Amino acid sequence: MIDLLDGLARRLLYALDPEHAHRLAIRMLQFAPMWPHLPPQPRDDRRLAMRVFGLNFPNPIGLAAGFDKNAEVPDALLRAGFGFVEVGTITPLPQLGNPHPRLFRLDADAAIINRLGFNSDGADAVLRRLAARARAGGIVGINVGANKDAADRVADYVRLIGRFAAVASYVTINISSPNTPGLRDMQQSRVLDDLLARAIDARERAAPQAGPTPILLKIAPDLSLADLDDVVGIARARRVDGMIVGNTTVARPAQLRETEKANEPGGLSGRPLLPLADRMLAETYVRVEGVFPLVGAGGVDSGTSALGKIRAGASLIQVYSGLVFRGLSLLGEVKRALVAALDRDGAQSLGDYVGSDAAAVTAEPWPTGFPRS
Repeated sequence: MIDLLDGLARRLLYALDPEHAHRLAIRMLQFAPMWPHLPPQPRDDRRLAMRVFGLNFPNPIGLAAGFDKNAEVPDALLRAGFGFVEVGTITPLPQLGNPHPRLFRLDADAAIINRLGFNSDGADAVLRRLAARARAGGIVGINVGANKDAADRVADYVRLIGRFAAVASYVTINISSPNTPGLRDMQQSRVLDDLLARAIDARERAAPQAGPTPILLKIAPDLSLADLDDVVGIARARRVDGMIVGNTTVARPAQLRETEKANEPGGLSGRPLLPLADRMLAETYVRVEGVFPLVGAGGVDSGTSALGKIRAGASLIQVYSGLVFRGLSLLGEVKRALVAALDRDGAQSLGDYVGSDAAAVTAEPWPTGFPRS
């Protein structure tokens, strides 16, 4: 699998328009099982296994939502070596998203700007695909969002949790995309409290048939620390099972070199996001006080950045933009780096590292180039 998507194949993808390349990558993964000579991925070192929100992860490296938006290739991605895959964002009704062009590579910065806007096949199509692979095993999370023109966005999330609870390893409530107007306003206290109360109620109502389904909340890295206080307080009070920190940023740090593309509206991801993402992760970790675990996303493109995110407070990590520039070989690099750290320190589990640097990270100066609101 890795040999297929790296090398010549990856260079072909990189030569295409970003959205066309993404579509071709999905097609390649769909046809990968037809290549019987592809070697299986080696078994993960047992010390990479993590038990988080009641689920057993073979390794902590997940694919973030946004790549497999419509649950077309989760099993191919799991076979490639991911510990878990998050599909979506899925909306109740199909929607096209924002006009093209809406995806931009900032090559010199190893960054991406997107303003896709929850382009989705809709819940019915995705539910059929997930139901068809329900016995396949592996951890597949479902990232859900509201339709752009929904009259009641909270109702959209509630409806999706009820529909997907039976086929989801976990459900992520995504209120942090900058590309749906007004969506990030749902992080405000009153709206968020209502959303989480109704979401947890929907999960409980589905539980007799679906079993326990962890509910995660995905937040933006652009929250002020005062707003983060409110968000974490509500998440704790409503007893969510975890949080993902975070999504893309609307900030544009001055050190970006691709200045023309940097002016494109949308969310920035990739290497430049790492300092802000890690700072917000650590800030969240110290506020959560161990009540629930965190998933760290944003800027991971090496073994060093992956371990740093775990030390900042992540029990699990997610990658996406790093794969665009590094390919699937990034997975192997991260795993080797984590095992090397365990060997060096004589540690028996990655859990020994989770949050070990969080307090120190929060004491550092605010990341350069990002406004502190």
